[in-house]
Amino acid sequence: MKKLIYILLFACCGMLQAQQWQESFDDALTKASAEDKPIVLVFSGSDWCAPCIRLKKHIFDSDEFKAYALEHYVMYDADFPRKKQNQLPEAKMNQNKALAEKYNTKGYFPLVVVMDKDQHILGTTGFVARTSPEKYINTLNKFLK
Repeated sequence: MKKLIYILLFACCGMLQAQQWQESFDDALTKASAEDKPIVLVFSGSDWCAPCIRLKKHIFDSDEFKAYALEHYVMYDADFPRKKQNQLPEAKMNQNKALAEKYNTKGYFPLVVVMDKDQHILGTTGFVARTSPEKYINTLNKFLK
């Protein structure tokens, strides 16, 4: 029922679109401060990490998550692609490496870090097999309380 309400609400408003992944972590920090929202920092390997690909496909790309995230989170993807054709610009890769040194010291992929606008870690999670977008949202929101 909640899923239907979210979809109808955003469809009626013309806002059913992808959550806005920020181009840089600095952009994410600025947006989080301005809108008083938590940051969802995702460490992923978009072209080699099977659980990362499944997390994106089944959770982050779902209409339910997109609609909810647009209103409640600031999203940043610290991606670490391996294939030459998917390489990021050097500045972005260096930024992602610095974030990994600070927030993903054990090198887990995927790793989802929920933090407040002041970069205090509220909780971490990863890919959970056979979970729904609604359950994943609930997991993220538990860190906010």
